[in-house]
Amino acid sequence: MVQRTTTSAGDASRIEDVWGDRTPYERGGHWPGRVDLALQSGLSEADVDTWVRSACVLCSNGCGCDIAVKDGRMVGIRGRADDRINHGRLGPKGLYASWQGMRGGDRLTHPLIRRDGELVECTWDEAMDAIVQRSSALLEEVGPLSHGFYTSGQLFIEEYYALAVLGKAGVGTPHMDGNTRLCTATAASALKETFGADGQPGCYEDIDECEAMFLWGHNLAATQTVTWSRVLDRLAGPNPPRLVVIDPRRTPTAEKAEVHLPVRPGTNLALLLALERELMENGWIDEEFVDAHTLGIEELRGRAQEWTPERAAEVCGVDADDIRRAARIFGETDRVFSTVLQGFYQSAQATASACQVNNLHLLRGMIGRPGAGLLQMNGQPTAQNNRECGADGDLPGFRNWENPEHVQQLADLWGVDALKIPHWAPPTHAMQLFRYAEQGSISFLWVSATNPAVSLPQLPRIRELLAKKELFLVVQDLYLTETAELADVVLPAAGWGEKTGTFTNATRTVHLSEKAVEPPGEARADLDIFLDYARRMGFRRNDGRPLLDWEGPEDAYRAWQEASRGRPCDYTGISYDDLRRESGIQWPRREGETESPPRLYTDFDFPSHPAYCESYGHDLLTGATVGDESYKALRPDGRALLKSAAYSGPHEPPDEEYPLRLTTGRSVYHFHTRTKTGRSPELTLAAPEVWLEVAVEDAEERGIAEGDLVEVVSRRGRIVAPARISEIRRGTVFAPFHYGYWDAPPGAEERHPTAANELTITEWDPVSKQPVFKSAAVQVGRYAEEAGS
Repeated sequence: MVQRTTTSAGDASRIEDVWGDRTPYERGGHWPGRVDLALQSGLSEADVDTWVRSACVLCSNGCGCDIAVKDGRMVGIRGRADDRINHGRLGPKGLYASWQGMRGGDRLTHPLIRRDGELVECTWDEAMDAIVQRSSALLEEVGPLSHGFYTSGQLFIEEYYALAVLGKAGVGTPHMDGNTRLCTATAASALKETFGADGQPGCYEDIDECEAMFLWGHNLAATQTVTWSRVLDRLAGPNPPRLVVIDPRRTPTAEKAEVHLPVRPGTNLALLLALERELMENGWIDEEFVDAHTLGIEELRGRAQEWTPERAAEVCGVDADDIRRAARIFGETDRVFSTVLQGFYQSAQATASACQVNNLHLLRGMIGRPGAGLLQMNGQPTAQNNRECGADGDLPGFRNWENPEHVQQLADLWGVDALKIPHWAPPTHAMQLFRYAEQGSISFLWVSATNPAVSLPQLPRIRELLAKKELFLVVQDLYLTETAELADVVLPAAGWGEKTGTFTNATRTVHLSEKAVEPPGEARADLDIFLDYARRMGFRRNDGRPLLDWEGPEDAYRAWQEASRGRPCDYTGISYDDLRRESGIQWPRREGETESPPRLYTDFDFPSHPAYCESYGHDLLTGATVGDESYKALRPDGRALLKSAAYSGPHEPPDEEYPLRLTTGRSVYHFHTRTKTGRSPELTLAAPEVWLEVAVEDAEERGIAEGDLVEVVSRRGRIVAPARISEIRRGTVFAPFHYGYWDAPPGAEERHPTAANELTITEWDPVSKQPVFKSAAVQVGRYAEEAGS
């Protein structure tokens, strides 16, 4: 019997009860279904005209759902009980901001162009003519290095692939990246460094089978609420898994842990090296597996040897016995499931730390079997597709930019010369891309479906460079975001439920999201906008045919299938019709196959073969590339690499002037810069403003009480926020990063700043190039206006 829960607009029951009712089950059992439903106030299911297949795009879960449509408008959402990801459940963001977030009264409905310093409405022809004229002139006068494209983790496969082709084979620029660089670039890097290619080894069914769970810098209760519901149901059932959580905050996730390791931000690598040492010292290693299927064990032994639990405890600020307890759980349990997220990815030595989690699983031989899974998680619904399709600068299909044969494969597919495709140097990462815009070498920047004026580090600098007169800025979005306000041309885009396309979640599960309603006004699908640009620019293959000769999303998807053929992320056996029959299909599924493997590497043959791998790897400390000759000399040949690095610590440790460590993150009620969730009354009421979490001892020392306005100052900026006294570790403060200024009075960023990234540092991991949001030195005190009252 499948449970059903129903809510409606104004009903905040699932705001207070974030994870819903428990449906306990035992290890090896089937997670019971529970269908969650939200409808516009006053409507029942009988009032709905039609239900349209989709999946939620407000976290990386990709929960299967149906969109309720009445009178041509989206009026509700319902989870699908047969979906392999959510079994019918939906989280608060899905229930209260999916369709509601698309219905804001301030949606962009017409293109805008800057005239006499002001953004004014214009026609599509006027907007596109301005873009094409500027783009064409720069390509003729300067060349393709004048162009940059910065996209999202929330578009569809079809749109990413179109952008990748027009950017690489049309314009010919290496300056392409997405906000996935801020989110989960380290996930991709860690998988490439260890296994040879991107692609998550595990699946959510591993939660059903595991005997222990380790959450490495992953506040699962807030970031993927439906998956946390699955964990809660396992914890409430017979034979619950043992839970270990690594997080400086005592979150709802950490409260359920048997062992909570509240490490100092920036010290993850020290902890992991100590855990590896404990496995080695206690004989908890599968020596046979390690010898047969990995390389690098002796170097790893040498690196970990000095990291006793006592030394790591001193560096990390945790108890040495707790390190031993965690190591014993990992070492003596037969089935351990791990997830990794931003607490590692956005911290110091991100790739090196994430690789050590891979190492732990390899040392135990715990990969490719039920319950012994590993997910280097994503934070956005379609981040995986950005990486797969190459809109982030990588080559499509997990191809290796250093491998000439891989480049030639794409040249043949696209009908262009291989020299047209940038591959003479590593792709430009986001932080460098914006530096080029700041310096002036990039003078045409196209931003789609993301809001860097709030999400990038060191915001005063970002606002200044985006506003430069020399930079021609195109912004394509749903609303007039903080970034769109600075643009020369703004293009109104269709969003979820207003267009058709596919996307893939953190477990390689592909969903089809069908168009349910027409977009408002003159808004267009992102794919249509990219195709229009390519057509107007006259991008063509060598044989004279259009470079992008697609009519719609299914044409684009078929083209993507061909790009994926024979690669780790092979989609050739997953059609639109398949996705209409099955609610979520994992890749790889090759042409002619009817089943997909739930887990990768069940045969322990890893994609590290030099002719096949996505990357030859890097030095984890410096980021220097290994190169093809040195990589081939290793003779990986299907084995995984046990890579490590010396511990170096956080980039900006506290000092006398700035004595506290700032870490940033998410609220359970909001997503990114609140472009959609901030337009949900229920979610806004639940989390209306930024706050600062402060430890009890730190608050007492500064005379700060619950709710006091405090000022947080770093070397780069300041914010003002009410204080929340919490059980966060002493010496660390936390602020959510969602709160920009689109709904604030003009000038708020100067008078009363609220965006946490006013404070963060412009530093990044040497391998993944992911910014370090989780460690900045700050000072905190009562806000002067309040302190004087």
